[in-house]
Amino acid sequence: MAQECANKQRNLEFCKCTYSACGKRGVCCDCIQSHLRNHELPGCCFPKEVEATYDRSFRAFAKAWNL
Repeated sequence: MAQECANKQRNLEFCKCTYSACGKRGVCCDCIQSHLRNHELPGCCFPKEVEATYDRSFRAFAKAWNL
């Protein structure tokens, strides 16, 4: 569950995640922990067109950035 975050409004200005139903939007530390627990990266790590696929895998990250 997301905590109160003093930076939430500022974080939301830069958040690239298009999954608007996520309760962790703007609470970056909760978002990152949640994704890493699932062996994923958060949407902010991906280019816009890749983020929109909701594939947050490390493989998708490497492919998106040609690694």
